[in-house]
Formats: sequence, structure tokens, C-alpha cells
Amino acid sequence: MEFRLLQCCATSFVVLCPRCAPRARSCAPDVPPKPVPFFPIGAAVMTKEMLTDRRVSGARADKGKRLELWDTRVPGLCLRVTDQGSKTWIYRYRAEDGRQPRFTIGKMPAISLKDARDQAADLAREVAKGGDPATDRKTARAAASNPVRTFNDLADLYQRCCASGEWMPKGKRKRKVTLDSEEGVLRRNIRPVFGKKPYAAITKAEIRSLLRAMTARNIGAQANKTHAVIRQVYNFAIAEDLVTVNPTTGVSHPATVNARSRAWTDAELRLLWSALSNYGCILDSQGKRINLTEIVALALKLAAVLGQRRGEIIGMEVSELDFTARTWTIPAERMKANRPHLVPLPDVAIALIQKAMAVTNEGRNSQSKYVFRTTWEIERPMQPSSLTHAMARVTRALNIPNATVHDLRRTMSSAMTSERLKISPFIRSLILAHAATGGGAAVSSVHYDVNEYVSEKRDALDRWARLLMSIVGESQAGSIVAPPIPQNA
Repeated sequence: MEFRLLQCCATSFVVLCPRCAPRARSCAPDVPPKPVPFFPIGAAVMTKEMLTDRRVSGARADKGKRLELWDTRVPGLCLRVTDQGSKTWIYRYRAEDGRQPRFTIGKMPAISLKDARDQAADLAREVAKGGDPATDRKTARAAASNPVRTFNDLADLYQRCCASGEWMPKGKRKRKVTLDSEEGVLRRNIRPVFGKKPYAAITKAEIRSLLRAMTARNIGAQANKTHAVIRQVYNFAIAEDLVTVNPTTGVSHPATVNARSRAWTDAELRLLWSALSNYGCILDSQGKRINLTEIVALALKLAAVLGQRRGEIIGMEVSELDFTARTWTIPAERMKANRPHLVPLPDVAIALIQKAMAVTNEGRNSQSKYVFRTTWEIERPMQPSSLTHAMARVTRALNIPNATVHDLRRTMSSAMTSERLKISPFIRSLILAHAATGGGAAVSSVHYDVNEYVSEKRDALDRWARLLMSIVGESQAGSIVAPPIPQNA
């Protein structure tokens, strides 16, 4: 229903409904009725006058009505009086988008007429500069009541929603290994710098400065991951209406990371295997023993034999193993492609796994569910970074340059499709759990081909294991005649 405001005298107005408005007569005959455009406000009596201390102190509202005294000295300032005697100063203004917000200044007698006029004048100046004080106050109060205040709070909420599946930007829940990787980036690179800062106050310049500092330390790959995690956290914040702009927008990847092509040579493999077999006797350049445990040495050997990713190796569970069938089935949630992966086990792999299980459970009252369990009391596997750091210590001590755990995977892959083993690239890709090549063949392979090609994969891994054992000098390669593996095969 549309209400009309009828002027009853020079300074008084009464709100009337449409039925009453046509029959209403002015109480002041010398002043003709004049309708004023207005909005529905209910049962309110409004006056517009030069307010005085005496007027506002004595203002009373009739029972069941509200009195509004609008000040002519400071436009927009109003004293609202209820029939219960409560008196509140408000300031009303027109925002740039056409809205007419109301800003509550405070109550009488705590706020006098002079104080109300001073505050209203300050608000008017703010509005004239394009401000919106009522909306700003609302936003500030919402932020104050919001438990998400700092970047740490925002990152914690982001991780909880990713883990629970509430936030799935790509339509699927993130794998635990992905969440663990992101938590590592947050813990090492982001939280120490931004953790205690208000998340809405972090600027593009601060993010760019952090990434450039990391690049200057020659950790470009970590800088790129840091950039990606910050971007994802703020994309989540935008979806949750916590921010409106992602501060990483316009900040490019800080470093160009070239794909590695490093493969271990026969001599390097032989040196590595011998050192891992004598893990307690590896000395660094200063003649001191490096920190390397038997369980980590066994994990590194297994990575060389099976060519699987370090996270898949180190997270191996006993329930995933079938020694009768000589297979290892990695569940989908632990795989990069989010699909289960079956790995046939050569004899040398089974021996390494069983040895690792014995070392893990040595001196324990119960059997661990993990093959490579941490030495901590908590029942969990070792971290993938344990293999990375151990390999770095070993290669430095052995003076093997620029070699990583992942390079063992590339070495196996290159040897399989080389003249040494002549294994089909298709079978090699299945062993590595790589996606098929593009086009219709890829669609058919992913969605329609449920074959595991177990016998073909077993033959390929057995042949690689025999070749590797021949290279490291633990057995002969049988009928395989093998030229050395090239440096960059």
C-alpha cells in the first residue's frame, strides 16, 4: 500500500493511508494541503523545524505512535521519539547508488543536540566524498563478529571446507595428499608472513614481495606453489562473500620451471644402491656420518625398483598388499589421477617390503598398518619430504649432482622404452599411472577400458627389476643384453 504525507500546518505532517487521504482536510485553512512523496513508515508523526535543547528535551510521542523531529539546521538529522520515551538521533542520507541508508548516531541524553549536529555534519562531509557510513559500520560490525579475521583463520576455514567437500572448485573433493601438500606450503611459506594479518588487508604488493623474495632464494618452484595456494584461498574467500577481490589477480607466476630430464646413469645407480645397503657408513665431505635410517634406505630402494611416486611409496599400507598374488593396489584417494592403481610386485620388491615391515614393527607391541611408519608414537606414515631430504644428503655425500627421488622414476621409464627393454610406451604409461594420450583413445581408455593389463605390467616390471639388479651388481640379468643407460635418456 502506498502512503501519503499530508501537511497539516506549516511545520507538522501526518501520515495517512490512501483511503483517508482524499477526505483529509487541512487543519490550517490558510495553508492548502500539499502531498509530499514519501515511503511507508507506519504510524509516525513527523515535524521539520529548527530544533532546540528545550524542544528535544520535552518531545513526547502519543501512545502507539512514533514522533520524528527533523532538524532544518542540519539536513538529514532526526530525533526519533517512541511512545515509551526512548529518544534516538539518526542521520539519513542518499548514497551514490540511490539508496537512503539510516545511520544511528546515539541516544539522548548521552548525545546532546550539539553533539548530534557535529556528528551529522561529519557524516555529511563523508557522504559528499562518496562515502557510505551506514554500510561501512554494518560491514565493520559483521567483521568484528566474524570468527574469520586473520589469514590463519581464513586458511583454516579453507582447509576444513576442502577436506569436508564443502568447497570443490573443480567439482571433486581434493585428495588428502593434495591437502597435505597445500598445508606444507602454508606452514613453510605463507603463515609465517601473513598468518596474523587481517586477511582483507593483505595487498597485491605484499604478495608480490613475498614471491620475489622466494625467487631470489632460487626456490622458484616453491614460489609458484605459494602463488597458487594464496590464489585458491582467496578464490574460496570470494565464494564465501568474505572479500570481493582476489589480491593475486594480476600477479603472474614468479618463476619459469623447466621440465626435468635428468636420469640416473648406471654408475650412479650402482653407487646409490651400494650406499643404501650400507646406510650407516655414508660419510659427508667432513667425514661425518649422514643421518639416514634403515627404513628410509629401504624406501629409496623400493622407489628405484617400482618407479612409483614418493608419496605413494611412503604411504604404503599393509592392507594394500597381496603377497600371494604379488600385487600392490593403491587406492584412488592416494593417487594423483584419483583412480585406483594396481602395481605387480617383482621378487626384489616383495623382499624390500617385507624387510621394511620387520624394521617398522621391531620393538612394538602391535603391528603397524603402515609399511613405512614414522618413529613417532602417532600411528601415521612417514612424510614424502623425508625421502627428498634423505636423498639430498646421500647425493651430496656421494657427489652425485642434481639427482632426486623422482629422477629414479624417470630412469625406469626411460629404460623401459629404450633398446634395453623395448617395452611398449602404453604399458610403461600404465605402470606409471599416467593418463593415455589425447583424443578418442584417451576417452576409451579412461571410461571404457577396465583392463588392468596385469600380466603385461608384471613382465615389464620383472624385466626392469632384473636389469636394475644387474646394474647394481646384486644378480645377473639373465638373457637381457643391456648397453648402459644414457645420461639423459
